[in-house]
Parts: sequence; C-alpha cells; structure tokens
Amino acid sequence: MLTYEHLSEPERRLWDACPTGSVVDLRSGEGSADDPAGGAAWGDGRTVRAEAITAALLAGPGLGGPVRALRLTGARVTGHLDLGGIVSGCELRFEGCHFEEQVVLRDASLRSTALTGCRIPGLDGWLLKVDGNLFFEDSVFDGRLTLTRAHITGELRLSGAHLTATELTAPGPGPAGGPDPARGPDVWALWAGGLVIEGGCFARKGFRSRGGLRLVGARFNGGLFMERARIDNPGGDALTGDDLSASTVVLSDGFTATGSIRLPGAVIRSRLSLDSAVLNGGAVALAAVRLTTGDLQLTPAAPPTGAVDLQDAQAVVLHDNEHSWPADTRLDGFTYTSIQAPAAGPGPVADRLAWLARLQGYSPQAYEQLASWYRRIGHEDDARRVLLAKQRRRRPTLGPPGRLWSRLLDVTVGYGYRPWQAVLWLLGLALLGALVFGQGTPHEVKRGESVPFSPLVYTLDLLIPIGGLGQRTAWYWTGPQQWFGYTLIATGWLLTTAVISGISRTLNRT
Repeated sequence: MLTYEHLSEPERRLWDACPTGSVVDLRSGEGSADDPAGGAAWGDGRTVRAEAITAALLAGPGLGGPVRALRLTGARVTGHLDLGGIVSGCELRFEGCHFEEQVVLRDASLRSTALTGCRIPGLDGWLLKVDGNLFFEDSVFDGRLTLTRAHITGELRLSGAHLTATELTAPGPGPAGGPDPARGPDVWALWAGGLVIEGGCFARKGFRSRGGLRLVGARFNGGLFMERARIDNPGGDALTGDDLSASTVVLSDGFTATGSIRLPGAVIRSRLSLDSAVLNGGAVALAAVRLTTGDLQLTPAAPPTGAVDLQDAQAVVLHDNEHSWPADTRLDGFTYTSIQAPAAGPGPVADRLAWLARLQGYSPQAYEQLASWYRRIGHEDDARRVLLAKQRRRRPTLGPPGRLWSRLLDVTVGYGYRPWQAVLWLLGLALLGALVFGQGTPHEVKRGESVPFSPLVYTLDLLIPIGGLGQRTAWYWTGPQQWFGYTLIATGWLLTTAVISGISRTLNRT
C-alpha cells in the first residue's frame, strides 16, 4: 500500500484534496495542449499513478481524514486503474484525463461517477453498481465499453462520447493498415446486456459509435434518448435490443444507423420514435418482431435501406410517412389501433393498398387489420376496397380452378363487396338479349295459347333461373337464337351462384 511519502507532487495534491472534495486541476491552460488525445506526452507534473488513486479510495489520505470526493482534471493516469469489487461512498470524477490502460470497475459499488472528456482505452463495468449518475459525456473510448448487468439508480449520459469496438482498435486490413470499418457482424462498441438504468440514458448529439450497441434484456426505466447520434457497424447490427424494456426509445432527429436495428420482443411503454432517422441496414433495416409499444413513429428521413420487419408487433398508434415502407416490408401479425399520417385525415386508400402491395407473399391478416381500422373510423367503402384487394392478392395462391372461380367472383360481384356489378351485368345481358331476340320470329309452344312475346322479358326469363316470367315456357327458338338462349341460361346460373356466394362472403367477411 502506498503511503504519503511515496507520492509525487500531483498525487499529494490529489490526496490532500480528497477530504474536502476539491478539484485537482492539472491542466496547462494552453488550449490544444490540454487535449487528452495527446495526453501520452504529458510530463511528470501532470501524471498520477493508478495505484495512487486506488490507495486514496481504499485507505484515505494518511492525515486528512475520510475521502469525501475524488475529483481530478487534466491528468495522465498511468498504470492499470482497477477498482474491481471496491465499495466506495464518495463521488468519483475525472475530467479531461488521459488513461493509458483500460479502466476496470467490475462489480464495484460506487456513488455518482463521471469520466467526462477523457481518453480511455476501454472500460469494464460488468456488474457495476452506481448509486447516482454515471457520466461519460464527450469521452473517447478506444476499446469496448462494457456495462453488462450494471445497475445505475440515476442517469447514464453518453452525449458527445465516441465509442470504438475492441475489434476495431487492432490493426486490420483497412486503409493504410488501419482499422477496417466493415469487419464482421459481431463487432460491439457497447456491451450492456441486462443493464438497468432507473433514470434516463442520454446519448444525444455528438454520440458516435464505431461498432454495434448490444442492449439485450436492458431496462431503461427513464427512457433511451439518441437524437442525432450515429452508429456505424456495416454488415452487422447497429443496435441489438432483444427483450429490451423502456419507457421511451427516441432514435430521431437525424439519428443514423449503418447496420440493422433489432428490437425483437422489446416492450416500450410510451413511444418508439424513428422520426427523421436514417436507416442504412443492409439486408434488414429494422427488425422489431413481437415489439410492443404505445406510439410507433416510423417516419424516417429517407426510405430505409433494407427490410422493415414488424411481424407480430403491436402498436397503439402507428405514425408513418412516404418513406416508411421499403420494397421488403413484413407486416404479418402486426396490429395497431390507429394510424396517423402527416396529412390530415387517413389519406387515400390507394396509398394504403400500395403499402400492403409491398408485402412479401400473401398476408390476409394485414388486409383484415387495415380494413378493421377503416371501419373503426367510419370509412366502410374504404374497408370494402381493402378486403377486395385482399381477395385479388390471394388469387395467385390458388390452383387453376380456384383462380378461375376467383376471377369470376371478381368481375361479377367484386367478391361480394361490389354487388352493383351484378346489376350492370344483368342490364347489359338484358339489353343484348332484347336486341338478339328482337330479330326474327320465335315459335309458339302451344299455338294460340301463348302470352304476347317480349324480347326483353324473354331474356330476363332465361337469365333468372329461379321462378319464371312465362316467356320461356311459351316460346322457343331455333337456329343461332336457340344457342344464344342456352348461353344466357348458363350465364344466369353462374351469375346467380356468384351473387349468392358474394352475399355470403359479405355477411361473413371477417
């Protein structure tokens, strides 16, 4: 254990300041000379050994009493700062410092802790417990930040921080022998599965990550806010949050992800916002199967690069725009209570049908869901158009007889959603029959006992297979009119069958 006599002048200043919590500022005040990026060149007057910091926290200064806070600014910290397992009741704050080696806070129990504006070659915070806030604002991590199963009772702040995955800090096949930004899919800059934050997590403007964020099973009780942040992990996952739980997740206002956003099974109680986001995902831009959320604001600044997968997801309100839905859109099982588009009102139903037309394969539930929403807002005609489009989308999945019958139902009664089409067919055939049977003279079945012949009534009598109007039993034709009459009888049966089938489908359309 170090004693006061073994300390350098900067280290003695730090020990002397701990009982009062005063800030020990070792900066030169010369601007760029205080940039932690060049901290390796700082001399002895700005150097503090990691073991001196550890000794101060564990034993306290020999003559100064208990440690109230350790606050160090502008220092070069040499050696391995290992606070693993430490239990400390004092505030720990480093600002503008340069750390030569990875910082270890594994299984430590600390009060509010801050490493802001620092240069750090990675931090291991596995099982870290912080009673208060944990701040990393404006710091640069040249290695992975690990917060697996950490528990923070206050806020986690990462705004302005730059993270680089451990895999990218080693020389690789990139330009000039530097890191390769397109290295494989399992490159993680933040490893924080099971992280619990009682307050908010803020990684806003200026936050940059080269490598993905792994947040599997994490809990953000105060929300996750990443407005204008940027994550680059080409060919892999930008953010993975399987079974993540949060009050709010905001990835908006220019948030940019190169890599997939994956939130399968996530529960976001209030809002998931991708408003004005840029999603460059490769094969998949957004994978949120089984997602549950209140508001889903899927209103990106440009069409996502890659698929949007919301299968079996649930949202109370869906917000979308003209960029929301790429060519590969997957909505089977996706449910929502309401849709809010940028324009007032529900928007043209043709736009919604174009949305569903992007689906890969036939998904009846997606059409039923949209039709249900139109009914809920009182747009029955639009609901019928959606259900008609559903039947047309189903047709290619049928066998040849089924496709033929499907097409007949479509052109005759619109699958029951357009019964007026049957009336048009009836009128058209009646007029054609009146014209055909108006040429020439029919034969009486019983001479002198027949009702007067009427070409129009005779045509209707042939077309309507149920009942009779007395014409077809009293008169008959030979020659071409006879065969035309047979055609009308067959057409009448088909039309009647289609009408009955269509009416049945209308009455049972759900």
